[in-house]
Amino acid sequence: MAFGKNARMDSRRQSSSYCSTVTVVVFVALCLVGVWMMTSSSVVPAQNVEVSSQEDNKSEVKQQVAETDTRQFEDNPGDLPEDATKGDSSSTNSKTSASQDDNNSKFQQNEKVSEQTNENINEENQEEKSENKKPESEDDLQKNNDVDGKTDGGESNEGGTAASDDGEARKEGEESNDTKQEESSGETKQDDKSEGQIEEKVEENQEKKSESENTIENKSGNEVYPDGGQADILNETTTQNGAFSTQAAESTKEKEAQQSSTTNQGGYKWKVCNVTAGPDYIPCLDNWQAIRKLHSTKHYEHRERHCPDESPTCLVSLPEGYRQPIEWPTSREKIWYHNVPHTKLAKVKGHQNWVKVTGEYLTFPGGGTQFKNGALHYIDFIQDAVSDIAWGKRTRVILDVGCGVASFGGFLFDRNVLAMSFAPKDEHEAQVQFALERGIPAISAVMGTTRLPYPGRVFDLVHCARCRVPWHIEGGKLLLELNRMLRPGGYFVWSATPVYQTLEEDVAIWKAMSKLMKKMCWELVTIKNDTVNQVGAAIYRKPTSNDCYEQRAENEPPLCKDSDDPNAAWNVPLEACMHKVPVDASERGSQWPEQWPKRVEKTPYWLKSSQVGVYGKPAPEDFAADYGHWKRVVSNSYLNGMGISWSKVRNVMDMRAVYGGFAAALKDLNVWVMNVVPIDSPDTLPIIYERGLFGMYHDWCEPHSTYPRSYDLLHADHIFSKLKKRCNIVAVIGEVDRILRPEGKLIVRDNVETINEIESMAKSMQWEIRLTFSKEKEGLLCVQKSMWRPTEAETINVSIRNGERKMVKPF
Repeated sequence: MAFGKNARMDSRRQSSSYCSTVTVVVFVALCLVGVWMMTSSSVVPAQNVEVSSQEDNKSEVKQQVAETDTRQFEDNPGDLPEDATKGDSSSTNSKTSASQDDNNSKFQQNEKVSEQTNENINEENQEEKSENKKPESEDDLQKNNDVDGKTDGGESNEGGTAASDDGEARKEGEESNDTKQEESSGETKQDDKSEGQIEEKVEENQEKKSESENTIENKSGNEVYPDGGQADILNETTTQNGAFSTQAAESTKEKEAQQSSTTNQGGYKWKVCNVTAGPDYIPCLDNWQAIRKLHSTKHYEHRERHCPDESPTCLVSLPEGYRQPIEWPTSREKIWYHNVPHTKLAKVKGHQNWVKVTGEYLTFPGGGTQFKNGALHYIDFIQDAVSDIAWGKRTRVILDVGCGVASFGGFLFDRNVLAMSFAPKDEHEAQVQFALERGIPAISAVMGTTRLPYPGRVFDLVHCARCRVPWHIEGGKLLLELNRMLRPGGYFVWSATPVYQTLEEDVAIWKAMSKLMKKMCWELVTIKNDTVNQVGAAIYRKPTSNDCYEQRAENEPPLCKDSDDPNAAWNVPLEACMHKVPVDASERGSQWPEQWPKRVEKTPYWLKSSQVGVYGKPAPEDFAADYGHWKRVVSNSYLNGMGISWSKVRNVMDMRAVYGGFAAALKDLNVWVMNVVPIDSPDTLPIIYERGLFGMYHDWCEPHSTYPRSYDLLHADHIFSKLKKRCNIVAVIGEVDRILRPEGKLIVRDNVETINEIESMAKSMQWEIRLTFSKEKEGLLCVQKSMWRPTEAETINVSIRNGERKMVKPF
């Protein structure tokens, strides 16, 4: 490098004595040498400028991150986040300078860089190299000595110092960049770079950076970094391709390393589940070892939950030909055949318009056993029969028993009604799986020997369209379970052959049911025939007082003991008794909730200030603060900051719902949320139903009663840190993988230690890390499930039927 510069000065001396005695041949030779040396000296620094200018961009980005409002993620385990108790104005005062990076605030970018991005970078570098091969002018060369006060990247030392306090992660990244910079240039940095060249390069890169940000902003509809009002995180586009991305070579190497082995970060090794059910595996419903040991199946015991002693840690395979589900509302009409490749139901129920095979699709004409001509007409038929039902106003949350493919619940969305649909995993192959793939809420369950996982007095209406449940046998035990869950004043719609047919069996059932319901004090409101579908429905109403119970000549069915808690529903055996109707004005169930949609925001009348809420405040204040908190987080972060395409999100599960604030904040979107209240958490599920939402109880140390690939998004707020104390967290994450659809998102809010552990497991399953954020020992993680499946298989002996040992395909 020094030789090249001396040569250029010699060239100038030679040109000044052009008329001297030097021969023309020597002059020409020296000119050629000078040109060659100037060309070599102009190419190498160009690479250094390019790399350092990229580092400048990274420094500017990290400083912007430090200035964003991070208050919404300051959650504490088991406590309401601080900002939930303060007004929205607090967020405007929480902007910080770059020096606040010392508070352990961190953004960790996705390490994967797309090949297209690599190609673009290489093309830009090649173009800039070509441009820099032009000889420099004398003015440019003279500016080499005027670079005082500048760093290698063209920034002042003061700015460089301010941007250098981002923690060890950033320092390591800078050291890596410096090393690669030196390797790419082949020489150490020079102190006498051309200032004009540096300034020109900085301006050029700033223009490119500005153009890039404008492009991202136009695509996402948001700024690259949300300001304090928008909250705390990067949008999805920037997370994938922003300035925090690692070097292309490192990303490519890491990706290849991950794909080459089943064992990944953290030492986690995954295998695919070798089970009889294959891609449709539900561990607690496919436990054939337990089913074979049952002494009786009279009460559908073989359709109930029988969870293995140890939850599986393997991953469920994908159906061959699986592809991303069709988006709602088109999915209500058709789904991809290969996603749920079952045709038995189409053959058995095809004449009733349940489901049909149409080319590469399974189509759903909207029919059912009792409404072959479509669900909408049937829904209107019920409304016309009893106007007080008032779909979507008075009646908001219903239970659909024996739902089939859940077309009834699917079309009730048009009436602002949520239907908790369920049916057993039985010979009607994949009926609930069809419902979930269509974007309709449903679970696999059966009315057998235990209570359903719902509180008492929460459903506004219960519906049974030829559900084939023997309601009248054994003292009406199953009908009394409906009585437990139905609100006082709620309706039971029974659409079945005993209502409108005169066959001997139907007549006998009608007489038995009429006698039973009279003893239960259920009022027969009306019997109405549907001339279009040629069916009929009997509609009953549960009493709103205990007067009828007290006036009965016989205590049959008996009233439950006062000690019997109607909300106790996890593995509680059924009993043939009735719970009294609450009559105290301050007791839940004594009044009907507000009409929808007011009820979602209104604090339940039965929450008392003397009660302590989940977060330690008086219950009404706790409820209001929780709702305000989730409205801000969802609006400012989840909807506008994460880059999630919500048009592709339909089925959502909140794994620890508390008051249902997260679901309430999503109420205006075309999504439904299954609010899960863990059995070891405060029993707030009745509050969730009171506000017009729905959910269920569950123990996350056991697998869920849903099919694989059921949900588009799972939300886990401070639950994994609790589960680690009593569960195998690897099995829990395996269950998360089973429930979540490929390309589905998992959002985790928890302590940093747990966040790091979940992130490591997600990487080991080849999931994409979309975003990590941490502050003051609290963190946020957003990951996306991939299509990856392990190459090795693990046989789950308890789930192999009749001793089968057929090896499943990973995909």
